[in-house]
Amino acid sequence: MRRIVVAITGASGSVYGIRALELLATVVDVETHLIMSGPAKTTLEIETDKSVADVEALADHVHGSRDIAASISSGSFRTAGMLVAPCSIKSLSAIANSMSSDLISRTADVTLKERRPLVLMVRETPFHLGHLRLMQRVVETGAVIFPPVPAFYNRPATLDEMVTHSVGRALEHLAIDIGGLDRWHGG
Repeated sequence: MRRIVVAITGASGSVYGIRALELLATVVDVETHLIMSGPAKTTLEIETDKSVADVEALADHVHGSRDIAASISSGSFRTAGMLVAPCSIKSLSAIANSMSSDLISRTADVTLKERRPLVLMVRETPFHLGHLRLMQRVVETGAVIFPPVPAFYNRPATLDEMVTHSVGRALEHLAIDIGGLDRWHGG
């Protein structure tokens, strides 16, 4: 069983974390561990028709964002990696600076120190130099910055298709192939 940690922060785009959980639920050998920050719960209610309980029900295990003693906060708890979707600049900053101030940043730090894949779907625009420096720092420590930039070569007809494609591609960096993604085959 591959354990994947999914963290949802307060940045706009909670649908990315939700879709990740939905897609991961279709992969038989994956066990999901969810962390939602307090601001994520607020954003979720503003942006979607889902409740916090609805999203938590999509995960195999749910961890409180302040529970720094949770299993996933330790390197001895083996995971196949972590996806932060969406990743706020606040969370990016905590991760880039090894702050470990909550369970999201602590688990991300553990993921990096154990050399496991960490994928950050950074959700902000435009970026200023401080944001870019944080991204550079976190990439230098081993993370992947994967902003949810839609692909258009697959001619998406709906927002749902765009979200699914972005999340599916991000999950590939965690060695998860959800299948069914349109691929570029050349012109």
